[in-house]
Amino acid sequence: MKEAVTIGVAAKLLGVSPETLRRWDRAGTLKTTRDQRNRRLVSAEEIERLRGAPTRHLTGDSFSARNRFPGTIRSVERDGVMAVVEIEAGPHLVTSVITRDAADELGLVPGMKAVATVKATSVMVMRGEQ
Repeated sequence: MKEAVTIGVAAKLLGVSPETLRRWDRAGTLKTTRDQRNRRLVSAEEIERLRGAPTRHLTGDSFSARNRFPGTIRSVERDGVMAVVEIEAGPHLVTSVITRDAADELGLVPGMKAVATVKATSVMVMRGEQ
C-alpha cells in the first residue's frame, strides 16, 4: 500500500470504525487529506503509524463477549425462581441475578471456578475458567 486510501478502507485496515477515524481527524490525532470529491484520505504512513499501537480488544477466542471476569463463586442464594450469584474475580466482586434453573443446571456452588461475562447491562455466568 503506497498511496492514500479512503477512511472506510483505512478503518478496515486498522480494525476501527470510519466514525472513529473521523473523530481522530477532527481531534488532530489522525492526519488526512482530501481528494477532488472531498473525501478524507489516509496515507500509508499514517496507517502504519497507527498500526504501531497495541492491538485493541482481541481475546483470542471464538466467544464474542469481551468483558470476562474469571474467578471463584463466593455465594449462591436461591430463592423462588431466581438465584443471586457472587463471583470473586481478582479485586472485583461481580453479582449476577440468574434463573434458579440456570444455577441448578450449572451446578453452581461456593468455591467453584466460574466466569462472569458482562455484555451491555447483563451478566452471564459460565462454569469453569477461561
